[in-house]
Amino acid sequence: MLPHPPPRLSVNLNKVALLRNARTIGIPSVLHAARQCLAAGANGITVHPRPDQRHIRPDDVYELPNVLQDYPDAEYNIEGNPFTGDFMDLVRAVRPDQCTLVPDDPAQSTSDHGWNAEHDRRRLQPIIKELQDLGIRVSLFMDADQPLIEGIAALRPERIELYTEPYAAAFGTPAEDAQWQRFHQAAVTAHAQGLGVNAGHDLNVDNLPRFVHIPHILECSIGHALIADALTDGLANTVRRYQQALRGM
Repeated sequence: MLPHPPPRLSVNLNKVALLRNARTIGIPSVLHAARQCLAAGANGITVHPRPDQRHIRPDDVYELPNVLQDYPDAEYNIEGNPFTGDFMDLVRAVRPDQCTLVPDDPAQSTSDHGWNAEHDRRRLQPIIKELQDLGIRVSLFMDADQPLIEGIAALRPERIELYTEPYAAAFGTPAEDAQWQRFHQAAVTAHAQGLGVNAGHDLNVDNLPRFVHIPHILECSIGHALIADALTDGLANTVRRYQQALRGM
């Protein structure tokens, strides 16, 4: 058992939308997938709308609150780059529980690095303030780098989301222990700076049970692996398996 409460599970539905967009008949339904996840015990839904609309589309962003209203304890997390496309217009209109700001380029297949306070402070500051004035919790996507986390704390976001691909890539290799320690220190540093800590990227049922023994992790956002597992195990069963993994089992 974990020595602390397990992180909450926010299911990223981008890959459901990616499959739907391969045809024009509306299946699989992002809304139906969200209902299945929440009914099975997911604590929230994450979407990452991109300017090219290759997966999540604006209609999805606008319609998902109608699903979430039936699950008052679940949270809506919209992630993306505030400096591209109409991302901020979507967030202003929907006002999710949390907005995770990610410094990805529109051409990237997926996010692969976090913010740097030295380079990004001036342009992030008004965005963070606007979101907080709207009552939206702000999380900044960050590498597990102690100086970078200490630097970003001055912007006073409520949380950061640790980019966990380096841990996932090292899992099961001789580098695993060093990466686990690196993320442990990053979480401790963030907590000491008054930041809540989320995590996400390439986490799965194999690497989560060890990762979640890191203290102060409040939420894990998981999409690709969870949706891939659901192809064989079913979405509801997969959500339950991930909740078990988040309990360190």
